Amino acid sequence: MTADPQQKPSGPAAAATDFAGLHHAGKPLLLPNAWDHASARALSGRGFRAIGTTSLGVAAAAGLPDGAAATREETLRLAMALGPEPFLLSVDAEGGFSDDLDEVARFAQELYAVGAVGINLEDGLGPAARHAAKIAAVKRAAPGLFVNARTDTHWLGDGDGTLARLDAYRQAGADGVFVPGLTDLHAIEALVRHLDVPLNVLYSPGGPTVPHLADVGVSRISLGSLLYRRALGAALEAVADLSAGRTPTGRTPSYDEVAGLASPGRGPGQGHPRGVI
Repeated sequence: MTADPQQKPSGPAAAATDFAGLHHAGKPLLLPNAWDHASARALSGRGFRAIGTTSLGVAAAAGLPDGAAATREETLRLAMALGPEPFLLSVDAEGGFSDDLDEVARFAQELYAVGAVGINLEDGLGPAARHAAKIAAVKRAAPGLFVNARTDTHWLGDGDGTLARLDAYRQAGADGVFVPGLTDLHAIEALVRHLDVPLNVLYSPGGPTVPHLADVGVSRISLGSLLYRRALGAALEAVADLSAGRTPTGRTPSYDEVAGLASPGRGPGQGHPRGVI
């Protein structure tokens, strides 16, 4: 994170270069993941220059399953809303929403055209060759898009085959690699030493802290669906407090603060008379 938010560099190529540079800044890129326009704008307002999307948040908000290639249109719609914003946008695209290489490449082109600078592609422990082919297809179709190639060997398996998969994805053109579920600090450090591209890990509340991950050379730390799940948890806690006659604790943004998260030109403006609704 950079303390002072900046405008997105002019032009998609400049923005993509800037995003790639955040992975080589000498400290990890802490990437929060938004699930809608308001959450992305709120995070941007806290100084985050780059923001990702969470496939779980997008899917759950639409009442659709995550990881089932069911949210292509919802994901693209969100990217269209967020692409013009001043922050750098990376999109969680599951496995590309298809096993057809042309369809995956076309989706990557659509993301890049609306302003996204990064894409997350996950293998779901499917054939490594197929995933490598998707990565290569995306890099041919949208060379400027930062491809973060995710392997689920730790998330869905026991970690077996991680190095072989990451090497295959790197050779296919991945700009960075992502190993969610890996929380052992020594194993993370060994991966950093092995790789010649940025390593992305998923923050886990029970795992290493952000400073510890920085110390071993991690380049990017994603929050995944954590913020979305925390937001749902806070809503349920507030309802429980109210039902029990307690006043909910924690900060509650005002109506005007939330209404102000709309982009210029969206909605009726500020100072809506309903105020507290």
